[in-house]
Amino acid sequence: MFLKIDGTLWIQLVNFAIFFAILNAVFLRPVGEAIRKRRAYIDAVHADYESAGAAAKAARTEAERKRGAARRQGDETIAKARAEGETAAATIVGERTTEAQSIIELARATVATEAAAASAKTPALAEALATSLVDCALGAPR
Repeated sequence: MFLKIDGTLWIQLVNFAIFFAILNAVFLRPVGEAIRKRRAYIDAVHADYESAGAAAKAARTEAERKRGAARRQGDETIAKARAEGETAAATIVGERTTEAQSIIELARATVATEAAAASAKTPALAEALATSLVDCALGAPR
């Protein structure tokens, strides 16, 4: 069995070349182009996904930073308001204490004046009482 090269081999080679050219034009090239487009689309979606993930992470970081700053500012505002409240309370207590002291001093002065007036009237009242008792004891008419 010896391989014989004749015209049939050449016709089969030309037939195969034509078939491959048609196959390439009709099937292989469009499929390859579709695969390249699909790969480009997938790469673009993947890049968009990664950039969106990075943007979300940056937004989370920024939100945490702003939240921390707002928390610190709120704490400072509360501390400042508390200090102002304590100062105002101390001022009001001091004013009311001074007011109370002046009322107490006025009351003491009034009591001292009334006590002095009552002490000044004591001898006259004692004499009137003694006279009234003597008159009652002696049976004098009223």
